[in-house]
Amino acid sequence: MWRSATFLLGFGLGLLWFERRSPLRPSREPKLRRVTRNLVMAGMNAITVRLLETPVVQSLAKQVELRDWGLVRRLKLPRWSEDLLSVVLLDYTLYIWHVLAHRVPWIWRLHQVHHADLELDASTALRFHFVEMVVSVPWRAAQVLVIGVSPRALWIWQRLLMASILFHHSNVRLPIRLERVLSWLIMTPRLHGIHHAADLALRDTNWSSGLALWDVLHRTRKFDVPQESIRIGIEGLTQPEQVRLRQMLLLPAERPSSRLQSVAP
Repeated sequence: MWRSATFLLGFGLGLLWFERRSPLRPSREPKLRRVTRNLVMAGMNAITVRLLETPVVQSLAKQVELRDWGLVRRLKLPRWSEDLLSVVLLDYTLYIWHVLAHRVPWIWRLHQVHHADLELDASTALRFHFVEMVVSVPWRAAQVLVIGVSPRALWIWQRLLMASILFHHSNVRLPIRLERVLSWLIMTPRLHGIHHAADLALRDTNWSSGLALWDVLHRTRKFDVPQESIRIGIEGLTQPEQVRLRQMLLLPAERPSSRLQSVAP
């Protein structure tokens, strides 16, 4: 646990350093104020996950291993193949959850807090409403049970996912040729910046959290959008005073979903 925490902390700090050296998008709000607000929300999320999600999913993963529950366990593959397939299926079912978080109005009311950030950087990766963490627990439990995720596969996926979301939320400008290649393999900062656009047509693209494969298969991948043409955020919340901590915690209750419904991929 400590090795993982140390790696992720170092990775996050490294991204923040690169964001200062080579930003992809201009700043719209003082960095310290934004990052502090996002880290406070991240702390609330961490407590929620620790108290609710972790005991549930870890206990289920142990039962999966003991009782051979789930699709992957029934295939009787070598251990490394089971873990690899489990990680891939966890990534795909997270893609489905992400789509639902945008399509289902009551989940979007919670998820819009993540999108309401006026900028996009590594700290945004940790910024969610804590109630969204609560309502995602049954989905995570179903992922573990239906797929048949072992404790080791769960541990691997959780670490890879955290590194991935820190990376693709970051405000790092990569060489365009490098990012164009990477974007066919994994989610990248440029791809995810398009997903965080206030424009609904752009927001309904680039749903993947890890592998870019799912957007390719569902034809929801979009790359060639000039970053300078993108306004990060959501409709109606354009000023820093509208996205302070108090406003974000109360946003799901005070602001009905303004999302226009469109056809799911």
